[in-house]
Amino acid sequence: MSKKGIGIIGTGSIVNTYIKCIEEIDAVELVALFTRSSDRVKKIELEFGIPVYDDLSAFLALPQIDLICVCNESGSHGRAIIQAARSEKHVLCEKPLEVTLQKIDEAIAACKQHKVKLGCVFQNRCGVHFKQVFDAVSKGKLGKLLMGNAHINWYRNTEYYAKNPWRGTLELDGGAAFMNQGIHTIDLLLHLFGPVRSVFGTVRTRVHNIQGEDVGSGILEFANGAIGNITAGTALYPGHPERLEVYGEKGSILMEGGRIVSWNVRDVPEPDFEKGDLDGSGAADPTAISHQNHKKVILDMLDAIREDRLPMVDGPEARRSVEVITALYRSSESQDLVFL
Repeated sequence: MSKKGIGIIGTGSIVNTYIKCIEEIDAVELVALFTRSSDRVKKIELEFGIPVYDDLSAFLALPQIDLICVCNESGSHGRAIIQAARSEKHVLCEKPLEVTLQKIDEAIAACKQHKVKLGCVFQNRCGVHFKQVFDAVSKGKLGKLLMGNAHINWYRNTEYYAKNPWRGTLELDGGAAFMNQGIHTIDLLLHLFGPVRSVFGTVRTRVHNIQGEDVGSGILEFANGAIGNITAGTALYPGHPERLEVYGEKGSILMEGGRIVSWNVRDVPEPDFEKGDLDGSGAADPTAISHQNHKKVILDMLDAIREDRLPMVDGPEARRSVEVITALYRSSESQDLVFL
C-alpha cells in the first residue's frame, strides 16, 4: 500500500507536534511545508530537513500531497482551506476552523464543491478519560442532563503574545481566551450536551495589551433544557488545569486537565485507568501537551479518506463551538441575551 503524502501550511510551534505524529505513522510521509516568510525558507529547511515552499500554488500543485494540514494563523485558515480544496487536496485544519461563521461556511462550501474531506482538530475528544464521560452521558447513565460547566482559567505571559503578534488580535485570532484557549473544552461541553439555545456573556481585557479578551464568562442554555457556565482567561496566574463538570439527575462527573477527578454516578462504578492515561494540560505552557491525541485525529482523518466517510469532527461540527463563542462576544458587546 502506497503512503499518503502530507503537506503542512504554517511553520509555527504546532508543526513539531505534527512531525512527531507523522514519524510514528507508517502509512504517511511528510512531503513539504509552506511558509509565507520567504526569508525563512532556508532556515526552516535546515531545521526540519524537508522541502519548504513560499509559493502556495507550487506547494499545492505537488502531486505527492494527498492531505493538507492547515496550521497557520486562525484567521487565515479559511483561505488556506479553500485553496487546498480547489487543488483537490483533503484538509485537516487546526482549531478553530476559522474565526467567523461566514469564513467557515465558505470553507465548508469549497470542500463540498470540490469533493474533498474537511476535518478539524479537536484532539481532546480522543482523551481516554473524556471518552468514558461521553460513553456514560450518551448511554443515559447520568439520566437527564441538568448542568454542564467548562472552566479554562489559564495563564499566558507577555512574551506569549509579543513573540507572535497575531495572537490576541481580532483579525487573526478572532478574540483570545475563548476563541484560542477555551475552544477545546467548550467543544467537549457541546459534544456532551448538544446544541445551545441561548448565550449571555461578558468579556474583558484586563492585563494583556491585546485586542481580544484575557478574562470572560458566559451562561448557556442548551436545547435539551440544561444550563451551563463557561469561564476562560489568559491572565489568571499561575494558570489552573481546564475543568469540565457534568451534572445529571443520577449523578455527576468532574474532570481536570483531561483526568476524571470525581465520579459520583448511581450504580455506575468509576472506570479503571492506568497512570499513563493522561495527555497534559496547557494551563500555563501550551507546549506541555502530548502529541498522542493529535496522532489519533490524523489516523481518523486518513481512515475517513480511505473509507469515504466523515472525519471525527467535520466542518459543520467544528462550526458549533465558534458559533457559541461568537454569540458570547456579541452578547458582551450588546449586553443582551443572544439566541442561536
